[in-house]
Amino acid sequence: MTSFLLFNLFQEPPNATGWLDTLTNGVVLATLLDIVLKLTGAVLALLAGRWVIGYAVRAVDSTLRTQKVDPTLIRYSVSSLTVLLNIALVVAILGFFGFETTTFAALLAGAGLAVGAAWGGLLANFAAGVFLVILHPFKVGDKISAGGVTGRVTEIGMFVTTVRTDENVVNYVGNNKIFSDNIENFSESRYRKAESRIQLGYDVDLTETIELLKARLPEVPNVLEDPAPEIEVVRISRFGPVLQVAPACHPSNFSQVLSDTNLKVIETLRVAGVTSPVQNIAVQVQQESNGHEQTVN
Repeated sequence: MTSFLLFNLFQEPPNATGWLDTLTNGVVLATLLDIVLKLTGAVLALLAGRWVIGYAVRAVDSTLRTQKVDPTLIRYSVSSLTVLLNIALVVAILGFFGFETTTFAALLAGAGLAVGAAWGGLLANFAAGVFLVILHPFKVGDKISAGGVTGRVTEIGMFVTTVRTDENVVNYVGNNKIFSDNIENFSESRYRKAESRIQLGYDVDLTETIELLKARLPEVPNVLEDPAPEIEVVRISRFGPVLQVAPACHPSNFSQVLSDTNLKVIETLRVAGVTSPVQNIAVQVQQESNGHEQTVN
């Protein structure tokens, strides 16, 4: 009897292992089900959030274009808004499903500092590009002189500005170089003066010549009537007075008006019999054989 009791005491209960397996399997299944549900919810939330972000970005883009905002500013605004909304969406999903977002934010800040230290030059160009868009010293299509380049702006990018010169050469200039330099905008004003200078002799009747040029300059295509062409003596050299001819034109017609004005001035002076002074140089030639000097004009 005693041996039977001891055997029953130390014998493993017949259903103990089955209960343990059932309990373990239940916990594992519950954990897996919770993970699957969270992943499914995260994917659905990400898809829904991306759709909302796309709708919001398209709405902002449409509104800005309706208000006739500069295309460069629209591109900057849409890109920045898309990045910020996507970061906010990821952080919100992680926080909603129980993930610690503080560590993620710290890692993101650390990565930002590392990228900023490594790409200091690029970030300077990016910051300068933002200020170029905000301050608006020029826009796409304007002819400018900045950063050692003169030409027409074809694109204001996030890091560089594309400028096409009159020789059809494309230049990519860093935004920071442009922003830190003097910027000349030839397209900002309503008109631009096409200035040419003419060297005349002392024997020329200035009053008659000026009146003759004033009468002929309006014949040049695209010369504006208001303001009227300016013709004045800007200086006096040792050969005679220097005349400056400056008709006004729209900035887009500057090259054509300048060329046609020069042709018109040459034609007018030739018909009137006005010639430029001839420079005479006296040269003394010394012959070593007889010691005589000869002057040649």
